[in-house]
Amino acid sequence: MTKRNKKIAVVMGGSSSEREISIQTGSGVMRALQSLGYDAQSLDYDRRFVDAIREIAPDAVFNALHGPGGEDGQVQALLDFLDIPYTGSGVEPSALAMDKHLTKKLLAAEGLPTAAWDLFDLSGGTLPLLPGSLDLPLVIKPRYEGSSQGVAIVHTHEQWTNAMIAAAKAYPQIMAEEYLEGREFTCGILGEEALPVIEIVSNAGDFYNFESKYAPGGSTHIVPAKIDEDLAARLQMLALSVHRLIGLRDYSRTDFIVTKEGRPHILEVNTLPGLTQTSLFPDACATLGISYEALIERLTGYALARAEVRDVA
Repeated sequence: MTKRNKKIAVVMGGSSSEREISIQTGSGVMRALQSLGYDAQSLDYDRRFVDAIREIAPDAVFNALHGPGGEDGQVQALLDFLDIPYTGSGVEPSALAMDKHLTKKLLAAEGLPTAAWDLFDLSGGTLPLLPGSLDLPLVIKPRYEGSSQGVAIVHTHEQWTNAMIAAAKAYPQIMAEEYLEGREFTCGILGEEALPVIEIVSNAGDFYNFESKYAPGGSTHIVPAKIDEDLAARLQMLALSVHRLIGLRDYSRTDFIVTKEGRPHILEVNTLPGLTQTSLFPDACATLGISYEALIERLTGYALARAEVRDVA
């Protein structure tokens, strides 16, 4: 079957807080697939999803979702049940990586560097006190979220209380993480290859928040990062270690803080890195001469290869 006859369903949207970003990613993927000659069709991840995907009957799905529902193993489980191959990681690795608390426990157990943290349950209606095991300032983040949604930096007891009040309205569990001052970096994995390290300089806030990530001019991406070869190699090795430890496939991106003493700390891993015009992953690929269209074709090829293995079996 020629490429032109391959039918690819691009799943985007969904109901998470990252819906609009997912649509941006999915729209870019659609344009790339169509320009490459694929029979690409888009669909929303809504209540009609199962019926719609059966009507399309694609050879593979390009998962362009972001956040809960798309990155946590939910849509992956549905597609496995329907026996449709898809881009990105499978059910268990996706669910693990979406859970920031369990991911950090795994990293710590394996001796990989990550900031100290504590987990708080907000579902009981009682706001937690400032943890005695951690000192201010602290980074507050939801246990299950992406794109820095719900993240705040607190410097005072009053800010802690206000952050807990705000978080309790939206999230059942919250993490408090040691604030590490330093430079922010990220490193992607494509297949089993570490991409060039990128330094992220936020232009829209005191950290790489949602606006910094997606607003035009919200951040500056320095790629490749202007750091010595040893540090770059260390970050690439850590990103690949995280990718393999969690059992990810196709692609991922791991974010870091490097302190002024030169010590890297893993912040989190992204199983479905954004593929918008302002996203980091395509920037890193471009440095290696991999165009956006070539990136989309490679990711699609991974899913189609799994379809061929399935058909042979």
